[in-house]
Amino acid sequence: VHEMTLGKWVKKAREDGRQPAGESLTDNEREELARLRAENTELRMQVEFAKKVATWFAKDQR
Repeated sequence: VHEMTLGKWVKKAREDGRQPAGESLTDNEREELARLRAENTELRMQVEFAKKVATWFAKDQR
């Protein structure tokens, strides 16, 4: 979802008197969110490492 689209949805929800989903998370949802954020960070690091390795191998092939 594009950032601007999400912003429009949140603005509309606030205008309608509804709370954004982030403000009413259960404890389980908060735990899952923390776990997913940590996993996302790890996966981003793995992707960056893979890019560096691929670049290194590409240079080695020349």
